[in-house]
Parts: sequence; C-alpha cells; structure tokens
Amino acid sequence: MTDRQLADLAYEMLQFSYVPYSKFPVGAALLCADGTVYTGCNVENAAYGSTICAERTALVKAVSEGHRDDFVRLAVVGLSSDYCWPCGACRQMLYEFAPNLELLVGRGDRQFTKLTLADLLPHGFGPKALN
Repeated sequence: MTDRQLADLAYEMLQFSYVPYSKFPVGAALLCADGTVYTGCNVENAAYGSTICAERTALVKAVSEGHRDDFVRLAVVGLSSDYCWPCGACRQMLYEFAPNLELLVGRGDRQFTKLTLADLLPHGFGPKALN
C-alpha cells in the first residue's frame, strides 16, 4: 500500500469522527506487515478525559484482533492548516507496540509529511525500560 493510499483511508475516517465539543475531526489508518489496515476516528465525550483519539482507536482495534508487533505505518490526518500531530498519550501508546513506526501526518489540504515515531518521541519509555 502506498503512502497516499494509507493517507486517503485516514481522510475517509474523518466523516465518522464524533466531535461535538472540539469540532476537530481526526482520522487514522494503521498498516500491519501482512497488509491489514485498521482505521479509526476520534470519539469525544462530555467527560473530556474519556475521549479517545483516532490513532488510539485504530491501534486498539488492531491489538484486539491479535496484532502486537507488526505495525508498519500509521497515517493520522485532520482538516486544519497545520499537520495533525499525535498527542502525547497517542505517542506513548504507539511506542508500546511499535517504537520504529513510520508516521504520515496530514493536514486539511491532503498534504502530509513522513517521519518516524522515534522522531516525535525520542528516548521513549517502553516495555524494555522495565527490565
């Protein structure tokens, strides 16, 4: 799957976002090594702490289907003029399973930039830190 195809899947997820409070839809698409893609959108809640981000939605869907250490690339996109960078909680959750994950981070004009999770979370805390 090309970067553009993965990003397009993430953009398709924007329509499913539940964002009555922030009005800031986010879509995500997570590619596994076997070619399986898990998508997600953000789902807000009146109790703000219960809100779940798009990238965590995709990740949890993948983990719940048996994927653990085979994540290749994640596209996370929004509609703003700036890139839709993953929040700190998402960076930490992703690092748990894929510290070397490639990220495609998109903005409203459907342009995206490519970098690694290690670029966004250098010296991340993961399972190896517990040894």
